[in-house]
Amino acid sequence: MNHTYLFEPGIWIGTGTFWREDGEPLPAECRTEIAHQSDCWLIAGSLKVLGSPPVEFRNAYSIEPPARKGGCLRWTSENATLGKVEGTFSVLERCILSLYSCGPAGYHGTEHYGRIDADHYQASGVLLLAARRLSAWEILLTREPAPAAAWSANNDRPAAPRTAT
Repeated sequence: MNHTYLFEPGIWIGTGTFWREDGEPLPAECRTEIAHQSDCWLIAGSLKVLGSPPVEFRNAYSIEPPARKGGCLRWTSENATLGKVEGTFSVLERCILSLYSCGPAGYHGTEHYGRIDADHYQASGVLLLAARRLSAWEILLTREPAPAAAWSANNDRPAAPRTAT
């Protein structure tokens, strides 16, 4: 089975539930953009918790592309609340697992991305401090369709890309 999340550039949107430390469930929505460069993959994501008031968490990840099939993908992220976060994605047949920690701050957690089909993943995660659950979430991710090529008004072929002058 080929994974599309992480392994193909694109935009993923999602809705689901976020649980606070006290267990209260709140609706949540997210947006994640994945880009591939030759030396790293980049993820820019946000998770908006629709409480009163709403809270938005933003993350920017840098991922080392896989060196071999079946290997782990190491990643780092800078988070305004947690600081530097380091983790690994481990790819299995039907899911992608991520384990992460925040060094001396003591925060750590895990995320599970279960593949439903090429355009849908179920994402579940938890953030811990020692043995205390600080938050958890379950989000259904949907890949946005790739934008259609611009078509020339004069014929049935794609228009030439515009260049800056």
